[in-house]
Amino acid sequence: MLKLSRINNTLVALIILINGYLVFAPLYPHFNLWWEQRHHQQQKLTEVIRSRKSPSNTSRPIPAGEWLTIPKIALNTQIFEGPNIYTANKGVWHRPQSSSPTAGGNTVLAGHRFTYTNPEGIFYNLDKIAVGDTIALAWNGKQYTYTVSETRVVPPSDVSVEAPTNDNRLTLYTCTPLWSPKNRLVIIALRSDHV
Repeated sequence: MLKLSRINNTLVALIILINGYLVFAPLYPHFNLWWEQRHHQQQKLTEVIRSRKSPSNTSRPIPAGEWLTIPKIALNTQIFEGPNIYTANKGVWHRPQSSSPTAGGNTVLAGHRFTYTNPEGIFYNLDKIAVGDTIALAWNGKQYTYTVSETRVVPPSDVSVEAPTNDNRLTLYTCTPLWSPKNRLVIIALRSDHV
């Protein structure tokens, strides 16, 4: 009888832990962004972008590899290259058929918004980006700065956002609404300068 009671108590504790995770995992990214905003992470990232643009300031070198920086959502992360959607499981995925900042045209980056294995998907807070916000790419030792010109929601079948363009733009997209792949949230930013 005592053994059965222990098994029941263990199962109840396990059920409570699993349900607690399922309920609170989606809330973690909101708390994390609040914490980073409270500790001025946005301002630090904006200063990093500014210091990289100044040729006289060598205290903040441009990082090796490709990096995406969005101060508004306290995001500073590496960009991964890969042939398929599974690359997005690592973080921000540079779509292989799209251009790059060095070549000009439409540079397309995609990322997950939420998964239970990674509650704070790389683009979890992408919906907080607004027209006029700054985004920076560090690419092949140079920094490229973009200004958000448009945000929109499109169906997954709308691949026009990945089409080549004559202007130098950055297109970011992820699933929306949160916890659903029903549509795509698309952020379009035009290059404002580069160093």
